[in-house]
Amino acid sequence: MNTRDMTRGEAFPHLWAFALPVLLGNWLQLMYNAVDRILAGQFIGKAALAAEGIAAPIMNLVILGVSGLCTGAGVLMSEHFGAGRLNDLRRTLGVLIRFGLIMSAAVAVLGWVFSPLLMVWLNCPEEIRDIAVTYLRITFLGAPFACIYNALAAGLKSAGNTRAPLLFLSCSAVLNAGLDLFFLGVLHFGVICSAVTTVVAEVFSAGLAWHYLQKRVPELSPAASDLRWEPAVAKKLFSYGAPAALQQAIQPIGKVLIQGQVNALGVSSIAAYNAVTSMDDFACIPEQGLAAAVSTWIAQNRGAKKPERVLRGFRTGLLMEFAYGVFIALTVYFLRRPLVSVFVQPQDQAAVVPIGMDYLSLMAWLYLMPAFTNCFQGYFRGTARFKMTVVATLLQVTLRCVFTYILAPVWGIRGIAAACGIGWSAMLVLIVSYYFMLKRRGRAAV
Repeated sequence: MNTRDMTRGEAFPHLWAFALPVLLGNWLQLMYNAVDRILAGQFIGKAALAAEGIAAPIMNLVILGVSGLCTGAGVLMSEHFGAGRLNDLRRTLGVLIRFGLIMSAAVAVLGWVFSPLLMVWLNCPEEIRDIAVTYLRITFLGAPFACIYNALAAGLKSAGNTRAPLLFLSCSAVLNAGLDLFFLGVLHFGVICSAVTTVVAEVFSAGLAWHYLQKRVPELSPAASDLRWEPAVAKKLFSYGAPAALQQAIQPIGKVLIQGQVNALGVSSIAAYNAVTSMDDFACIPEQGLAAAVSTWIAQNRGAKKPERVLRGFRTGLLMEFAYGVFIALTVYFLRRPLVSVFVQPQDQAAVVPIGMDYLSLMAWLYLMPAFTNCFQGYFRGTARFKMTVVATLLQVTLRCVFTYILAPVWGIRGIAAACGIGWSAMLVLIVSYYFMLKRRGRAAV
């Protein structure tokens, strides 16, 4: 089988081998949006860049809700794999696919209908509202395919296989970039084409994942009987998946609220914020990849009844997160000008680039905090303490939103960076305190 058993061997090789494809894959997933934004900004203009930036948090809410459900289900499937219960793993994956398809199809329909109203609620400037609505409606249609991919990838990752999902995303990212370059750069089509190419790439990655699971890892592939609705399996899946989905969805909800404040700062600030939040995503995604490796390590060893290995992997993960946090802070700070400039046409750079640089000059040093919070979140997911992940994320996002509305009118988008630091600081205090309470009670490894 194309799997990785983390119940044996040292922590670092397992975590590194698991996390590297995950973080590369997550980077490639971000490239769907980043390539669209770069090409839209370069070939269509800052209005298109701003429109895509307004639509992106809404679509991210859907995608992260789906991936959150799959993340929680993946912890359960990792426990099944560690315990050798492959039949239970397949049944869980089958129920996840069925439920996810139903929900994502409903979201796609509702998103198409209510996109214009969403743009009004978000104070989208009238000069770009029609473009934003069109882009959002088309990208909503890709939700079912994103669901299929994330569910199948969660099944593979639960068994330690992160290379195959990376391959699927690599192929779809290349396809997305190639189509964008041709239709936007050569034929000079508009923002509609940018949205369509994203959906095509999502369809392609879902198809590749399904074919691979059927042909290369049939031991994990759900049969038709596994796709039945089984209440007992669904109840267990939701006990893991629903809190993770809620925790994942809280972040983009906060971004949608923050975007409403950004929209009041004008088109140049919207374009700059769209560019720098892409940097935020690229900076933080590897931290989340390492956290996913920690979750899988812990869940597999809990399933195998090996508590002595749980904390060993967690401590190793913390050291890896710290090393990455230092690296990304230095990189973003010293390269902040070219990182922002790549998103903007030359004639718009004087208005947009200084705003983005002001944001990154502070935010770069704050990336160390989510390196630690993500690893602790991975620990809590791996030990099935999902309520703490929800509470901690809710605290962080609430403070971030409140202080954004206080600081942004005074400091611009630099105030949004400061609000992030306040939220992450409070979250870190909460989760570290809770972890040491568990350790004092002798419950940290169970």
